[in-house]
Amino acid sequence: MHLATLKQRDGKHVDSAAISAFRSDFKGHVLLPADEGYEAARTIWNASIDKHPGLIARCASASDVIRAVKFARTNDLLVAVKSGGHNVAGRSLCDDGIVIDLSLMKRVSVDPETRTVHVQGGALLADIDRETHLHGLAVPTGVVSRTGIAGLTLGGGVGFLVRKYGMTIDNLLSCEVVTANGDLITASADSNADLFWGLRGGGGNFGIVTSFVFRAHPVKTVLGGLLLYPRADARAVLRHYREFMKTAPEELTAYAGLLSTPDAVPVVGMIVCYCGELAEGERVLAPMRQFGTPVFDGIEPMPFPVMQSLVEQSFPDKSYNYWKSTFVKAFDDDVIDLLIDHMERSTSPLTAVIVEYYAGAPTRVGHAQTAFAHRDPLYNINLSAQWLDPAHSDQHIGWTRTLFDALRPQSTGAYLPNFFSDEVPDQAKVAFGGNYARLAELKAKYDPTNFFSLNQNIKPMR
Repeated sequence: MHLATLKQRDGKHVDSAAISAFRSDFKGHVLLPADEGYEAARTIWNASIDKHPGLIARCASASDVIRAVKFARTNDLLVAVKSGGHNVAGRSLCDDGIVIDLSLMKRVSVDPETRTVHVQGGALLADIDRETHLHGLAVPTGVVSRTGIAGLTLGGGVGFLVRKYGMTIDNLLSCEVVTANGDLITASADSNADLFWGLRGGGGNFGIVTSFVFRAHPVKTVLGGLLLYPRADARAVLRHYREFMKTAPEELTAYAGLLSTPDAVPVVGMIVCYCGELAEGERVLAPMRQFGTPVFDGIEPMPFPVMQSLVEQSFPDKSYNYWKSTFVKAFDDDVIDLLIDHMERSTSPLTAVIVEYYAGAPTRVGHAQTAFAHRDPLYNINLSAQWLDPAHSDQHIGWTRTLFDALRPQSTGAYLPNFFSDEVPDQAKVAFGGNYARLAELKAKYDPTNFFSLNQNIKPMR
């Protein structure tokens, strides 16, 4: 059993007087391992992650974040930063160091006149959707409403509005950031523009974002839902999806997947979201819905926040998760057959393979315009292994790695940083592609000691 205590990076214990002084000045909640609430605060959605921080600083404001950063620097602590805690790799936690937890900071305010949204760094997607929907607006974010906005944004952010309105970072206007030195600065196109570039896809390498300002779009009711077919129809359905998406309007974002129903029946399906005029959406989706013989057609008009919660049950709390992701050069028949063949050997009904196509608004942004470099109109394949019994972890992790390795000949080598469970050699260089050298220079400027290291880590250029 891990007995957590607050330790410096060299293993020395932090003086209790220093901890007491920190607690006395802190406006939020400081939790030590013996405190009530500590266990809940250190528990995240992915049960595969079981870490025991020495101290959890649940910040109430940016000033608390500054205090926590300065305390960590003075005491040479390992630092993890938590927003929603939905990162599959568990980078929002650490053993023995400090977790700077923003989950109390979730205020969202909307200016309907300028269509801008101010969001604190601990907000979840559901918090944003709730407030923007009141004004008939939406910010392009992710697809699981319990996800934290900070981690999703800093990694890029893709969701149901991505083809029409771009990635989350493409709708980011400015950030308030606490740097590794404990300074509070603004990053935007007009202020610290180099940092603003790096925050749009560079992960948590450069500071802690305490608030964001986003551009919102007029989205209130969408035509969306699930379309499911028997698994035996998988080849035909995935080929039809591929051909259909070649000419689909950008108002339509559609993902295909090999998955199981809640009662563990293997199926192949699509989840669609059309964010334009509803009558036109009915016309656009008719050929998709008339293909084959679906076992379930749940496509209907719905408020956008409902669309955002449709896949919630597919990511239950306390499930064990191991994910990998890769872009493929072409979503051809060989790739389709490979995915189907490997899914036949999956033994968990919670496991899924999801195929995502981002052609549209994201591809009109240049590779070097943001830190997120992968802007080609390619298919991304997410391998999402989930299970409930930890005794079977090696089996499911092995299945995922085997499929990932089998896809290597078809892979571009690129992947979505937010959808990767573990570290591999030169992972950051692959994740950031041609932008890595510029990011390493930026890291040397804003975090030369690699104070923020629990992320898709970029080593400071020396």
